[in-house]
Amino acid sequence: MTPAAFDSLAALLKTKSGLAIGPDKLYLLKTRLAPILKQENLASLTALADRLRVPGHDTLARTVVEAMTTNESFFFRDDKPFAHFRAQALPSLHTARPPGAKLRIWSAASSSGQEAYSLAMILAECGARLAGRTMEILGTDIARDQLARAREGRYTQFEVQRGLPVQLLMKYFTKDEAGWRVNDPIRALATFREWNLLGDLRPLGSFDVVFCRNVLIYFDQPTKTRVLEAIARQMPADGVLYLGGAETVLGITGRFVPLAGQYGVYGLAGDAAAAQRLAS
Repeated sequence: MTPAAFDSLAALLKTKSGLAIGPDKLYLLKTRLAPILKQENLASLTALADRLRVPGHDTLARTVVEAMTTNESFFFRDDKPFAHFRAQALPSLHTARPPGAKLRIWSAASSSGQEAYSLAMILAECGARLAGRTMEILGTDIARDQLARAREGRYTQFEVQRGLPVQLLMKYFTKDEAGWRVNDPIRALATFREWNLLGDLRPLGSFDVVFCRNVLIYFDQPTKTRVLEAIARQMPADGVLYLGGAETVLGITGRFVPLAGQYGVYGLAGDAAAAQRLAS
């Protein structure tokens, strides 16, 4: 692969998805894009880059971006954020909101839907405590094939064995010949939309809770700042942000602060009372 071809593909990915990829990730390009080379009957990544330079290949460009940005997902990944959401964030926000007010939760870069459905199962388990409050989970991603899988809510035996407690599997899934499908009441709690984190987030509305986990690690620092500050603008003063274990807001934005005693959990800067409630 020529340096010019690498630069061309890296620029495409940065512009379309925010993904910052350096020469040390050449192996990732080769691995993720190999099926596309075969499908397009192209001999090399250089040939792929050459084709993408020619106008009229928007569909191919989207396919490349989706191949590079489709990330692994599984149920209740890194359980601590879900435990905090269930035990602290959800009860605190429920108490703080007037009766009838909707609580909105965003699973950003939701991939094939496991995170959103993990949250939906928590809501179902906490149904009595929520006293009939309307809840909404929105999952967004730029990968259309992953969004289609999420909407279908169907998973293989291997996928349901990764992080999903067996009691929740038996309670909220139905087995069929193709695998396991999320039951309709849980699927009804989550909707999925195609959306780019680099785009205008305002049409999505406000969110009380945002899960944006294992996404920022793929961005350079200016892009991380841009995304985090855009997310902050879509959250109320007592909103809660969950990031991945390898991610932080420190040195990136002053809009969020870590919650004391918590790992990967952040509140908006300036709301000390809400931060205390959520950290305790």
